[in-house]
Amino acid sequence: MLKSDPGARPRLRVWDWPVRLMHWTLVTSVAGAWITRHHLDDVHHYWGYAALTLVSVRLIWGFAGGRYARFAQFVRPIRPTLAYLRSMLRGQAPRYIGHNPLGGWMVVALITCVGALGFTGWLYTTDMFWGYGWLANLHAGLGWTLLGLIALHVSGVVFTSLKHRENLVKAMLNGHKPSAGPFDVD
Repeated sequence: MLKSDPGARPRLRVWDWPVRLMHWTLVTSVAGAWITRHHLDDVHHYWGYAALTLVSVRLIWGFAGGRYARFAQFVRPIRPTLAYLRSMLRGQAPRYIGHNPLGGWMVVALITCVGALGFTGWLYTTDMFWGYGWLANLHAGLGWTLLGLIALHVSGVVFTSLKHRENLVKAMLNGHKPSAGPFDVD
């Protein structure tokens, strides 16, 4: 644990460098793919393949990575997730050291959507599926779905940061969060 000043709570390393690197590289890849979606097909494909590769590596790291990188640590069953949602709506949601239950499911949703986008994009480049309108529409629909998920994710980060008075963007940059208090969930 590290201390930044005498009045501050000790900090705890939560997200390791591979998680942070994959997160910000995925942000860049998705942004690049979105920006090039109507032009620059080859560049769009490279951004998409980069995103698909990152999702694949994140899946492996979700089982082999550090404590807070593992899916088993942050993907909670539906009942506790719904209980968390109800407590959040009442303004009584506990602080989690890693991802809260909704944040955990958001990770799953984002990874699934990016994976499906990469897969449908790749399918569209094959001889068997090239030119199929339904596949192009599915790929585009997944792109808009991902944009909606990103908006929900960013809203959740802002809401949770304000609610618990901690900068989650900074934590995803440096890997540290203030250590657990008496009412926090690990």
